[in-house]
Amino acid sequence: MAGSNLRCVIVAVDGSEESMDALRWALDNLKIRPSTEGSPMSLVILHVQSPPSIAVGLNPGVIPFGGPSSLEVPAFSAAIEAHQKRITQAIFDQAMKICAEKNANVTTQVVIGDPKEKICEVAENLHADLLVMGCRAFGPIKRMFLGSVSNYCTNHAQCPVTIIKGKTAC
Repeated sequence: MAGSNLRCVIVAVDGSEESMDALRWALDNLKIRPSTEGSPMSLVILHVQSPPSIAVGLNPGVIPFGGPSSLEVPAFSAAIEAHQKRITQAIFDQAMKICAEKNANVTTQVVIGDPKEKICEVAENLHADLLVMGCRAFGPIKRMFLGSVSNYCTNHAQCPVTIIKGKTAC
């Protein structure tokens, strides 16, 4: 696969060092065909934001800590969304710095939802030739509660998936 000309490679990033290692690996090891007019970008850096309600474990805009459960607070939701945008921008800044060091031309994409489902959905929609992602070394207990995004994508993505392991095993 590394020797072929790939038309569309997606690298999923979440700000972790493991996801940035996956980006470095893709830039160092894959021969990605330059995009042409009308074709999808060759290297897409994808970040999935959690919906604001999931980000804080609440229903959207609901007052926490004993307030009325049906009272919506637009400012609360707006503050969460603004915070998520800042986090996403910081992640993309880090990724673009890595790409600049490698003189790589990439595009970025942000989607909102469950990371494992959205990564697979974007890979399918873009007709990706390859999905590259890092793997955090969650222990068995954390993995049981949080699930493994990389494991899910390996089993559900409609394209090949390359998992770049971190310093410790996944």
